[in-house]
Amino acid sequence: MKHVTICVDVMGGDEPAEVVLAGIDAAISADPDLIVLAVGPEEVVCPFAAERDRVEPLVAPDVITMEDDPITAVMRKRKSSIVIGCRAVKRGNADGFFSAGATGAVTAAATAYVTPFKYEEDGERRPIRPCIVNALPNRLGGETVLCDMGANPDVEPGDMVRFAQMGSTYARIVLGIAAPRVGLLSNGTEDSKGSHFTKSCFEPMRQSVPGFVGNCEGGDLTSGAFDVVVADGFSGNIALKSTEGAAKFLMAELKGMLSCGPASKLAALILRGRLRELKAKLSGDARGGAVLLGLRGVVLIGHGATSAEAVKNGTLAAAEAARSNLVEMLAASMDNIVR
Repeated sequence: MKHVTICVDVMGGDEPAEVVLAGIDAAISADPDLIVLAVGPEEVVCPFAAERDRVEPLVAPDVITMEDDPITAVMRKRKSSIVIGCRAVKRGNADGFFSAGATGAVTAAATAYVTPFKYEEDGERRPIRPCIVNALPNRLGGETVLCDMGANPDVEPGDMVRFAQMGSTYARIVLGIAAPRVGLLSNGTEDSKGSHFTKSCFEPMRQSVPGFVGNCEGGDLTSGAFDVVVADGFSGNIALKSTEGAAKFLMAELKGMLSCGPASKLAALILRGRLRELKAKLSGDARGGAVLLGLRGVVLIGHGATSAEAVKNGTLAAAEAARSNLVEMLAASMDNIVR
């Protein structure tokens, strides 16, 4: 296996640094060819790295919190773990970066320092908008890619086309889907449905996105009828959080139902293994984080309330993305991209 170096933000997320460090330990144990740059305060990362052969410290005295304004924080806190981690990728010191820190700050820092690819239009070169992408479990036993999950609330039809092209390539490379079926998130499946904006996206996507099927609805995030669902960051983030909220509600209700009497408790004992599998599938820890696509480097964003298991899997996913040459393959899938 190819040696790869991944920078991990020790201070990212709502959990203590010890949770992230435990995830790093699990990742290097799982991948003998993985080297980790642990980025964070000196008193945290230096002692940790000193006791491990494949962990190197990257000192970052500043921390960007969830309460900070993302753009202002990235500009002012240039010695933060998020900024230094992104700069490590830019400079070639790391093959990828994983952080469970504030999504807006990671997106802003990655855009500023890792930098997006550019596309050429009307004789001008313009940076593409990176989008956040992840795969959700669906009812057919597979996974459905959602993009954008929140990086870009306001976009143009051309941005949506590039989101779809990148999401489709992600589905092929990461999920192994040979010919992904792509849908445009709308309020109905008919071609005529949608807002003024989604209607303006339909024809460009039909012309430029291989495998474009047409409009899809919110329920298709989990139906399995589509392999890729494309939305602007505003709608995509609402759809994602609605789906996550519904999953948490159903798990809580199920837990209550299976603990309300002797018969229910017996059923829970019998189903314990399957319930654990369901909880793990819905938690998102298995994939570890969402990929920020469209950059000239690998960046993964974990959930704020991440676990050691999620840090492990996010770090390993970043390593796999670097090994698979995902970045260049994504660039090759988009129209008018300038290398």
